[in-house]
This record gives sequence, C-alpha cells and structure tokens, in this order.
Amino acid sequence: MDVKLVMFKRDGQRKDFPITQKVTVLGRGEECGLKMPLPAVSRKHCEILKGGDNLKVRDLASSNGTYVNNKRINETALKAGDRLVIGSVVFTVQLDGRPEKITPVKTRGEKAASGVGRPAAQGEIIELEADIASEAGNAEESDPIAALEAMASEAKKNQPEKKK
Repeated sequence: MDVKLVMFKRDGQRKDFPITQKVTVLGRGEECGLKMPLPAVSRKHCEILKGGDNLKVRDLASSNGTYVNNKRINETALKAGDRLVIGSVVFTVQLDGRPEKITPVKTRGEKAASGVGRPAAQGEIIELEADIASEAGNAEESDPIAALEAMASEAKKNQPEKKK
C-alpha cells in the first residue's frame, strides 16, 4: 500500500510525505519519524500504523488532540481523502494514488493550508520547522512549515554521497 500525507503551502504548492514504515510517529520529539516542532504539537502526538491493507492513526495522549475529518479521535482507520489535523497542520491522506486530485484546505487564520515535504528515504526522519512568527505566537501570519524545503536541502548537503 502506497501511503502519502499531502499538504499544501500557502502559495498552493503541493508537498507529499510518504509513509513507508509500519509505525510512523508524528510529533515534536527528536525521535519522531515526522518531526513537527510546533507549539500545538505534542512530543509524541500520534502514530500512523500500516498493516496489510489497513491504515490507522492513533493519538498518543496529545494535549491538543488528533482530528480526522473534523472529529477528535483516539484511534481510527484512515481512508483515501481523509483530512488528518495535527496542531495547525492539515494533511490529506492519499492511498495508492487516490484521491487523484487533492485541493488545499482553508483553515482558521490562513488563506490555505500550509504544507511542505518531499519524498523521504526509507526510515528517514523528516522535520517540519516552525518559522519565527509561529514561535512568537503570531499564528495568523506564520507558515508553520515553510522552512522544511530549506532544511531538506541542508540535510542533503550534510549526507555523505552514496557510491554507485
């Protein structure tokens, strides 16, 4: 099963986060598979569980909750097109290329849902970085994950080249 969490930057640019592990933890903590250092995100906020043809999300006792399709959940199955909300970040779940067309989601205080990403290598930790305005508490003016692209290019610079 090909699983992606899809987000959109304010400018409408689509970013995909492939979920390749059987268990992927999302949160602020250093050990998370998808790191989201945002004030509204817990250290270990939730986890995505892949098993056969099943996909689930489980909240890990986060302070602000995990939401699927505007409902707070403890644990629930995820389907293609579901909206997963963690803090101020809105992901659309894409399974095996479905839904084919995904549109940005408008959220409170934003023109469109923010988003970042790139395909991740197997087992790689992806980090979402809050910009300075978000840390200062000015959520309306912030694009809380816009810095990921810069981090991705920096991470590539710091990785040793693979021999062919």
